[in-house]
Amino acid sequence: MPSAQDPFYVVKEEIQESIDKLQSSFHQWERISSDTGEQLHLTKELIATCGSIDWQVDELDKAISVAARDPTWYGIDEVELEKRRRWTSTARAQVGAVKKAVEAGKDSTGTSVNGMRRELMRLANSQETDRSNQYAAQHNDDFITSESDRQLLLIKQQDEELDELSASVERIGGVGLTIHEELLAQEKIVDELGMEMDSTSNRLDFVQKKVATVMKKAGVKGQCMMIVFLLVLFIILFVLVFLT
Repeated sequence: MPSAQDPFYVVKEEIQESIDKLQSSFHQWERISSDTGEQLHLTKELIATCGSIDWQVDELDKAISVAARDPTWYGIDEVELEKRRRWTSTARAQVGAVKKAVEAGKDSTGTSVNGMRRELMRLANSQETDRSNQYAAQHNDDFITSESDRQLLLIKQQDEELDELSASVERIGGVGLTIHEELLAQEKIVDELGMEMDSTSNRLDFVQKKVATVMKKAGVKGQCMMIVFLLVLFIILFVLVFLT
């Protein structure tokens, strides 16, 4: 359902109040005797008021036409649009009936009709211009306020979504940083292990070369003596470890 703060209903209420006052003045006009200064003054006032209300209803029809181009943007449906069109048609008919009756009564006053009509039209145009400016300013303010509230709500929702997205990105970034640090640590351990293996391999190669050199210098007899020596050393170590 449309909100009570919908600019259409705000303007509609103002126009309805004007129509009620117009009908009240029209009933008063009917009770006044013709060809009197009071009736002439009231006739001018009624004609001017009819013109002003007609202009307001026309502007409201224009606003309805704009809303009909994209009803979902304004939060209304076709049923609501048709309801608004019926109201403007009814309002225009009410004002038209009063205006027609006043002009018909005015025509029966005689030869002064044309002059009075020109005066009434001048007064109606003057008052219509003043009221149209006031109405346009108020209508624009209401519309701008409504759109501003809508935009602020959208911006707030977008800010909340961006905050949630930022928090998610920060969490993912933290996990990525932790993984990166762990990979660096693992890479350092692998490098150290590789260096130790290279060093051990170099020392083993050096020992093998030294043994080969000693074995070569000792000859066959020396090799046999070394084997016997190592065997005796192994037996001594075995006895010391397992038999003592």
